[in-house]
Amino acid sequence: MRRLVGLLSTIVILAGFRAYGQTASPSSSTPQDQVSEPSGTPIQPLPEAPSARHTKSSGAGADVGHGAADIGKGVGKGAGALAKGTGKGAVDLVTLHPVNAAADIGKGAGEAGGHVAVGVAKGTGKIVEGTGKALKKLF
Repeated sequence: MRRLVGLLSTIVILAGFRAYGQTASPSSSTPQDQVSEPSGTPIQPLPEAPSARHTKSSGAGADVGHGAADIGKGVGKGAGALAKGTGKGAVDLVTLHPVNAAADIGKGAGEAGGHVAVGVAKGTGKIVEGTGKALKKLF
């Protein structure tokens, strides 16, 4: 349990550094972006070509919401794995296979812990990233 808490704490801290280290590049329109036409016609700017660097990103609230959803999905998958392992263990126990019962319950608990840890790690990373975006707007 201490190992899991230490791992999750490390993930949260690293995700915080990642969100803090992101910088936004200001977009400005320069006169070079405009096409010159013969006199008498209005000047129209060139359409911006999408680039790989400037993709539309989600807002801070969306990141926090997606993070909460990931945590919920991880907990849900973990609960399913735990129930599946417990069910198999109960069947093995009733059929007088106590070794298999213990193995199935342990396997279910291990899978549950894995699903919960992955969901919490992903969700926490997204929540920290969204919080970083919100704080960046303030400052």
